[in-house]
Amino acid sequence: MLTSRRSLFQQVGAGICGAALTHLFQQEVAATTHPRSLPPDPAHPMAPRATHFAPRAKAVIHLFMNGGPSQMDLFDPKPELDRHHGQAYFGKIAGEVENPQAAGALMRSPFRFARHGKSGCWVSEVMPHLATCVDDIAFIRSMYTTNLTHEPALYLIQSGHMLPGHPTFGAWVTYALGTLNQNLPAYVVLDDPGGLPVNGVDNWSAGFLPPVYQGTRFRATGAPVLNLKPEVEIPETVVNLERDLIARLDQVHRDRRPHYPQLDARISAYALAARMQLAATDALDLSTESAQTRESYGVGKAPTDSYARRCLIARRLVERGVRFVQIYIDRQIWDHHDRIDAGMRSSCLKTDQPIAALLKDLKQRGLLDETLVVWGGEFGRLPIAQLPADKDEKKAGRDHNKNAMCTWLAGAGVRGGLMYGETDDIGLAASSQKVSVPDWHATLFHLLGLHHEGVVYSQNGLDEKLTSVHPARVIKEILA
Repeated sequence: MLTSRRSLFQQVGAGICGAALTHLFQQEVAATTHPRSLPPDPAHPMAPRATHFAPRAKAVIHLFMNGGPSQMDLFDPKPELDRHHGQAYFGKIAGEVENPQAAGALMRSPFRFARHGKSGCWVSEVMPHLATCVDDIAFIRSMYTTNLTHEPALYLIQSGHMLPGHPTFGAWVTYALGTLNQNLPAYVVLDDPGGLPVNGVDNWSAGFLPPVYQGTRFRATGAPVLNLKPEVEIPETVVNLERDLIARLDQVHRDRRPHYPQLDARISAYALAARMQLAATDALDLSTESAQTRESYGVGKAPTDSYARRCLIARRLVERGVRFVQIYIDRQIWDHHDRIDAGMRSSCLKTDQPIAALLKDLKQRGLLDETLVVWGGEFGRLPIAQLPADKDEKKAGRDHNKNAMCTWLAGAGVRGGLMYGETDDIGLAASSQKVSVPDWHATLFHLLGLHHEGVVYSQNGLDEKLTSVHPARVIKEILA
């Protein structure tokens, strides 16, 4: 069939338009495509790996404040609560209260606030030690979450999902970056001897990632890891021969069972345990620290001793190349449903001095420039009183609040002396420069030299990410 000249030019014109449109689409895709981390080598799962761009932080110390610290009693003073103390407000927020039967009126903070440092950041009287560090801290006062119950809120802040089975932030970091010290775990958890937090060991789970990336629990006193040392001393030559034989037998066993990550993790764990026998004992030996250093943290004194030991150990671990250290404090130390005055004072007495000492110690040693310190819980608290059964206002506390919470960052790549974002007049909800949990995760990744869209793991045909399918932005305003 012959084609007319007019038809020919019509077809050519349509082809040119299609080619131009394809070129534009390719440009758009290229602009939104981010570099991806290559999967780690299964034979060397903890080998250091390249970042997507130059990192500001090499390590993270996550000070997790279990229970939900009250933002308007620590870093976000609300004069309107003073002016309207005792006024009814429950009717306006009935859907946001977990325990309506105990809801009371607006409640002012029992604590005085003052500005501190050259930056003039607000800090409550219950944190006098941290108040001396504000010029190194970026306070995020406009963060929010999406659930007001501990379990799902904890899963969300740790893993980006409200259900179990997903990798936690520390597991994603070690999966993406490996570690700088092959004789210590990449991800160390220093939980409280007083008890596991809500959700237990799920807080440091590797989820669907290879189990080698889950957190390793260290004890702050006594042997760091149980059964690490043999009961009977064996000559070094015999030990080396035994380990070489075990390694060869393990390799034969592994070759017969490919694609079995639990086996790989178990073999790696045994090999790491052998290397840790000296390294872990040294890292947790606080007797090598000066008396002045131990005293500055509060080691050996009540009520700071337990948390102080863990903060000092965290510094020693990142100093030795551990990638991610997470510290927990008791089961629910910040969950002040009643007696908030006494409860907040007690929580701060245990943690304030050790945390301030950690920041100053890292800074004095030049480690704060490459270590990201993160503080925060799973949600905040409400501005109304939560009353006990006898309705005694002197025993009042605060219920959970998903719409407003405060967290802070210090160290590598963070603008110190900054108060970012605001809540409304009574502290009920974030009102400007809002920060979601995915935003927070994306920002932490960014400081480690990672793009949150570029750290993926193929699971059931999906490219799983820490931020999942949720929109997330890096909070560039808090970056130095």
